[in-house]
Amino acid sequence: MPFSDELSPSPSATVVPTGQRASRRMIPLGFVLTALSALVLLGGIVVTAGLGDAGPSPKGIGGIVIGLFMGFIGVTSLITTWAARRSSVSVDETGLWVGNGKAQNVVPWQGLAGVGLYWCKVGKRGVRMYSIELCPNTPIDRDDPVLWPLVRDEEPLQPTLPRLRYRLPVPASSRVAVVTAIQQQVPQLWFGEIERQAGYMGVPDRKGHRERTRGASR
Repeated sequence: MPFSDELSPSPSATVVPTGQRASRRMIPLGFVLTALSALVLLGGIVVTAGLGDAGPSPKGIGGIVIGLFMGFIGVTSLITTWAARRSSVSVDETGLWVGNGKAQNVVPWQGLAGVGLYWCKVGKRGVRMYSIELCPNTPIDRDDPVLWPLVRDEEPLQPTLPRLRYRLPVPASSRVAVVTAIQQQVPQLWFGEIERQAGYMGVPDRKGHRERTRGASR
């Protein structure tokens, strides 16, 4: 369900911004990458067209291809990071609210059988990545406009739980605030913290989402 005046966190909800810190770090990197791609692309064009002292050379085509690829990554990261800068998580007596900056929806506590934290170490420095795992005991909508990117299909934590669950990545700086708020609201649902292998986070089922969306529109 998209955000509306009738559907919103309570005034006493704990609100944790999750996109601000990442955007402050990633937006400058996106600009740098985009600028570098422009230089590489320009250099490739100069070499290919022979605009310098040397004559035209097909070697510049490689620079053009690399420049276009770098530019695509840079622009895409800028668009994605800018859109997610207002992302937030809110926790109240109703459930855990996920806001992507444009809309928000809630995963209600009454529809969950368990909530916990997964984490893994990434890279040589062992940087930790975290996610809140919300395990439902009722069917979920895999195509909800706000929540579908969080849906993952994995072996259940317990035989009584379904394979589908919501996986909400949270920045390390927000982990304590989100976990504390959840434990205050539903301590009986909290199953603790579990270490996972790097790469467990997974990606949204974009192909399946598109197929289901096309099927529903027919």
